[in-house]
Amino acid sequence: MDVLYFAWVRERIGLPSEKVDTGASTVAELVEELRAREDRYAVAFSDLAALRVAVDQELTDFDAPLDGAREVAFFPPMTGG
Repeated sequence: MDVLYFAWVRERIGLPSEKVDTGASTVAELVEELRAREDRYAVAFSDLAALRVAVDQELTDFDAPLDGAREVAFFPPMTGG
């Protein structure tokens, strides 16, 4: 699955995107797998309240299922203006 990182999430992880082979069934499980990889992931995902997630370009929650998903994107909340 493709995992995309935007804004400060990308800066903390050091990658704009990557292919991830995962056994996670939800976004939250994917986040736990990523956190366990390296400290930079743990830092980027340390406060999920400061993050938003989209699965296959649809805004969703961290408890969303990943069954059949091709893409997950993580980004900070968007502001208007």
